[in-house]
Amino acid sequence: MLATVLVLVLALVGVVVVRPGPVAEWLGDEPAGDRVATETPEPAPAAVLAAADANAPLPTAAGIRAEIDSLVGAAALGDRVNVSVTDVATGESLYGRGADDGTVPASVTKLVTGVTVLAARGPGYRIPTRAVAGANPGEVVLVGGGDPTLAVDKNGFYPGAARLDDLAAQVKQALGGTSPTKVTVDSSLYTGPVHEPGWDDDIPTGGYGGSITALMTDGARSDVPRAKKDHDNGDHAAERVSQPDLAAGRAFARLLGVPTGAVKRGKAPTAGADATAGAPGSELGVVHSLPMVRLVDLMISDSDNVVAEALARQVALARNESASFVGAAKAMDAVAAELGLPADELSLADGSGLSRTNRISPSLLTDLITLAGNGTRPELAAIFGGLPVAAWSGTLADRYAGAAAKAGAGVVRAKTGTLSGVHAIAGVVTTVDGRLLGFAVLTDRTPDGQEGPRAALDRIAAALAGCGCR
Repeated sequence: MLATVLVLVLALVGVVVVRPGPVAEWLGDEPAGDRVATETPEPAPAAVLAAADANAPLPTAAGIRAEIDSLVGAAALGDRVNVSVTDVATGESLYGRGADDGTVPASVTKLVTGVTVLAARGPGYRIPTRAVAGANPGEVVLVGGGDPTLAVDKNGFYPGAARLDDLAAQVKQALGGTSPTKVTVDSSLYTGPVHEPGWDDDIPTGGYGGSITALMTDGARSDVPRAKKDHDNGDHAAERVSQPDLAAGRAFARLLGVPTGAVKRGKAPTAGADATAGAPGSELGVVHSLPMVRLVDLMISDSDNVVAEALARQVALARNESASFVGAAKAMDAVAAELGLPADELSLADGSGLSRTNRISPSLLTDLITLAGNGTRPELAAIFGGLPVAAWSGTLADRYAGAAAKAGAGVVRAKTGTLSGVHAIAGVVTTVDGRLLGFAVLTDRTPDGQEGPRAALDRIAAALAGCGCR
């Protein structure tokens, strides 16, 4: 795993990043060894990001200012535009405008969530989902560990996810000749409300958020086949079940041959130190999520809000805080401070960025990008793997195509954020001379509409890409 994240660091400091091979293999859906020998080989991948050169000329502050000052003042961005531009190799600040001011970040928040969970849990950590014996014969307790990608079977939404049918098979083997008669759902790992109070009223039902519970399948999506088709067409919204833990419990019950009417919430009994197999609280089976590095990648590439909230709670659990919105925010703030980031410029209410009460400064984001990209903390470089690439992937796939922004195509890699009146972008850009810069532009008082602010943000990053700025 360390080798994997080191490759990502090398990509940032001088190695060309190439388009990945077959998507199924890249996402872990189909191991390369399972392919038939007669299949046509994949062509050599084409480069999509220019190589960064740590020895390239460093832009000057005056050069950056001359290129982007007028763009930052674009009317489409409103009257509150806060910006930070830094050199990734040295951490030197090259441009700042309201750089230390807390601003509503929207989904750019996920960069903080990604870095703090990688620091707190490590890139190889896997979230467990367990089944234990209940207090009564035949009772099986399904214990949620906070894996939002858990699938019912091989047809799940997230490729390579842990599966309930595998867990059910373990349970049946562990029970031997005893038939399960009841499924109890234990989702008590999470506490507090399932929706953050600062969310807009339509978030829980609008397809991009949902009830955050410690047990769920497929990110709480209610119609997985449809969600997969929509996702492939670029639509990441999906209808969510209102009680994800009970829905998962009912799916598990069906796999065990237990009537779904026998599924209830409850607590797993505590196993004694000398508990025998099948005794109350003893483990009947366990499955594990994808490694944390992959979960972070999924969260950032698809801007997956439900995954983000689950990862924020993993930070809380790692720091012995309550696995709640409040506990996660407190823990992320603490980990940010431990990493040397300016935590006084960070105020969070959630891990996804859906809350309008979040505040992050542009300079914290560029400090974070520098820390993750300069090689001193290689485990943090995983945040770059899922960043959309301008004119190629994710939320930037359809951007940077026009003449005013085409200089950024293929050389801007960034996380975007959007709420009504809020537009943000933060990531890395390679200059025409090959210098890697970190940048963050946050604006939370934009006029109505999305196209104008997005185009204005794109022009700023494209200007950085197209100049030596000296």
